[in-house]
Amino acid sequence: MKVIIIGGDGYCGWASTLHLAAAGMDVVIADNFARRAWDVQLGVSSLTPIAGLEQRLAQWRDLGGRRIEFVNLDVTEYEPLCELLADLAPDAIVHFGQQRSAPYSMIDRDHAMRTLINNTAGNLNLLWAMREYAPDAHLVKLGTMGEYGTPNIDIEEGFIEVTHKGRTDTLPFPKQPGSFYHLTKVHDSDQIYFVCRTWGLRATDLHQGVVYGVHTDQTIQSPQLVNRFDYDHVYGTALNRFCVQAAIGHPLTVYGSGGQRRSFLNIRDTVRCVELALRNPAEPGEYRVFNQFTELFSIAQLAHEVVRVGTAMGLDVRIEHQENPRAEKEQHHYHTLNANLRGLGLEPTLLDDATLRGLIETAAQYRDRVDLSVIRPAISWKPRAKAASSLTA
Repeated sequence: MKVIIIGGDGYCGWASTLHLAAAGMDVVIADNFARRAWDVQLGVSSLTPIAGLEQRLAQWRDLGGRRIEFVNLDVTEYEPLCELLADLAPDAIVHFGQQRSAPYSMIDRDHAMRTLINNTAGNLNLLWAMREYAPDAHLVKLGTMGEYGTPNIDIEEGFIEVTHKGRTDTLPFPKQPGSFYHLTKVHDSDQIYFVCRTWGLRATDLHQGVVYGVHTDQTIQSPQLVNRFDYDHVYGTALNRFCVQAAIGHPLTVYGSGGQRRSFLNIRDTVRCVELALRNPAEPGEYRVFNQFTELFSIAQLAHEVVRVGTAMGLDVRIEHQENPRAEKEQHHYHTLNANLRGLGLEPTLLDDATLRGLIETAAQYRDRVDLSVIRPAISWKPRAKAASSLTA
């Protein structure tokens, strides 16, 4: 199987690239290193040192890994994307090439617009290029569970059966995105569903939960292959932040009450889910949604688990509640289905004590690289105080 991975240098993309290559697929990375550039612009960096892609690929080859090709490509540029698909004639395309941070998209209008152009325009470019040059390829697109929001009903997998005034239909599940980033993912889903119905393309939309973990069977083989560990207030996840704070003796910063419930999965399961989707492709004209997660936790639950494991490791770990910078429900119903991937054979990797110890130990190993100034949130969803206008008629 020949697979193009757009965004193959990023967190999920890099782990998936190595996993699929190790599974015997011919993989081509298409990336423009935008994620690395955003780090520089924001003044943040991965806790784990990340080698350049050329070094990564050279080390993979030195270890006997299947050759991985690389093409420098920006999905917002249409013609190069068309040339790539025409030249390679891929069997499948895995699309990770998007700005993935909700806080980034809420910094200001400029960052919201950058997110919209990169994500929505880039996705539309890809769909048109597939229509023209790779209509039989299977698109595996990384969506997010955040598209659904936190409705007061159980969340189905993409679609819901609705009965209204005596008539019944199966419709896309209502979306309640919580940021401009999540809005772009809803746009992507709508675009893909439309082109599958209209052009007969085939696609699997992986609505992924929050991913944690650093290592897979491939990335652990060498420091040159290590994956990202983001802990900052823009790209870092709550669990990563808590593990770093535990390692350095800083209180765990829980936003608000901590009652926000979310879906989670290990990076090891992310790469398995991508492989399962590729090996069991959608039919022509089919748009399907897989809810890609393995467990549900509240933020407070995660914090208490880190406290428990960190204390057992001899660390002084405490929780500090602080004002929530986000506009979100802190107490809510949250139950969602994830039967499709399990039906294809996914065996979940659960968040256990060994995994938490490993994350805290990784944070302790690189504690000299921790920048406390980037941990506390500096981006707010809340409306700003109205300022007097300086404009004149």
